[in-house]
Formats: sequence, structure tokens, C-alpha cells
Amino acid sequence: MNQYDVLIVGAGPAGMSAAVYAARAELNTLMVDFGNPGGQINETNEIQNYIGVGSISGSALGYRMFQHTRQLKVPFQKKRVVKIEPGEPNHKVYMDGENEPYLARSVLLAIGTTPKLLHVENEEKFSRRGISWCAICDGAQYAGKDVVVIGGGNSGVKESLFLSNIVSHLTMLTNYDLTADEVAIRQLRKKENVTIHTYQQIKGFVGNDQLEGVRTLDVKTNQEIIVPCAGVFEYIGLDPHTDFLKELGILNHQGYIVVNPSMETAIPGIYGAGDCNVKDLRQVVTACSDGAIAAQNAAHYLRKKGI
Repeated sequence: MNQYDVLIVGAGPAGMSAAVYAARAELNTLMVDFGNPGGQINETNEIQNYIGVGSISGSALGYRMFQHTRQLKVPFQKKRVVKIEPGEPNHKVYMDGENEPYLARSVLLAIGTTPKLLHVENEEKFSRRGISWCAICDGAQYAGKDVVVIGGGNSGVKESLFLSNIVSHLTMLTNYDLTADEVAIRQLRKKENVTIHTYQQIKGFVGNDQLEGVRTLDVKTNQEIIVPCAGVFEYIGLDPHTDFLKELGILNHQGYIVVNPSMETAIPGIYGAGDCNVKDLRQVVTACSDGAIAAQNAAHYLRKKGI
């Protein structure tokens, strides 16, 4: 029978950080993920803000993290979790294509998110090669250049404020009016190097070997233009990978996992960590921090139960 002290769902930075702390706490641990270890950072060309490492590709950083878990002999299985049944003394974790559940005294959910896409012409072609979803990660490479930010919510406006201090000119394109906090909107409108176009329908991206611009339609005037740029940042939302958790009552209305400062959900023995949690800053370093906190508190939880 497959039985563990800690079953970690997700092998991104949060999950692998949790695996390291769980292993060092001498807990019988399993880490599972339906994708490759590293998660979303495998799709990031360059990470420049992970403390102590400097500039590194996302895949290289993910590989280093995975090797750390291997050094500590944390087993990894490439499986998709489809259902969790809470219970005492074990939670039942069901894997896709398997009838018998895995038993876990604690479960740590580090399942991440995926950026929402526009699904327009050439988006896939320039993904991670001109189109980014992280200004903090990739903004520095556009210093002194022109960029476009797509999206007028809190993320789009706040990241535009950050980028405006780096780039030569920033054009914001949003399909409706700006919906961010009024204070942030006022700050953005004061920026002399920022142009805001509302009610824009993005039609596609243009360029041969390199991204050269965004083709957009003004839905009010029915005029189509191409906005020249060296880079694009999309902020139209994120999709947390939490559909299989809906019946547990641990999600907010957007599908993110609600946790307390100890990364505990409302269900004893079930924890959340990383980008799938309700939180303000989704970065590699904060994901690793969440994973460490969750694993440490899972260990405390198990010790109190005499494990």
C-alpha cells in the first residue's frame, strides 16, 4: 500500500522546497506532478532575481532544485492527482488511471497556475521570445526599449508602473476601461512615457524572427493599428490548477487556495504553497518560502499526532 507522512502535489519551486524541508524532517515523503519538475519556471528564459544565484535560465534553476530533492532521496512520480478525500488518520489521494488511493497523513498542495492566453495570431510563436507574463522576471532586458502591456487590472497597472521606470515607452492596451485601484491608475496616468489605449481587441502579434509589434482593433472606432514594440507583457489573468479541489471548500471565488500564515487550509493536515495560494506576490522566492513554511508546519502537525 502507498502510504506517506507527506504527499506533495506539484514539483515546482514550492513543491520542491517543501520536499527538501520534509526530507530533512525525516518524514516519509512523496512528490508527484503530471508535468516535469520545475513547473512554470521551465518556460522562463531568464531569471535574474533569485537571491544568491544571479542570472540563470528557468529550466536550469528548476533542474538544480530537482537535483537537491534527489540528493535527499525524495521519490518523485509523474502522476496527475484527480481527487482528494480528507479523512483521519489518512487523507486519500487518487491518481489518474489508478483505482487504489494513496494514503497520506498530510497533503501539501503546490499545484501552481497557468497564465491565461489571448489565443491570437503568432502568440505561440513569440511566447517566451518577446511575449512574457512576468515584468519582474523579464523587464530588465527591455531597458530603453518600447514595450506593450496587455491588461488593465491591478496586475497590469502595477507591473506597468514598474516597467515604466525601465523602458523607453510603454503602451497599455486593454479591452475595457482600466479596472485597477484608482490610486495606481492615477500614478500610471502621470507617467510621461506611458500611453493608454482602452477598448482594444488584440488581433495578433507581428514580426518575422523577432517580435515587432501588436496588431489591435479599436472597438469604438473600428480602426486597426499596429503598435511597434520590442516586448509584450500579458496580464489578463491566471488559472490556478485547482478544479479537482472544488468540493473541499478550501478555495476562494477565483479558485485560489485559502491558507493562514502557517500555510494551513481549513482542513487539518492539508496545506497550500506557492502560486496556487491567495497571495500578493507570485515569484520563485515566495513560492520557495511558502513550501518551506508549509512543510515545517506539516512536520509540527505530525509530531503532535505522535508521528
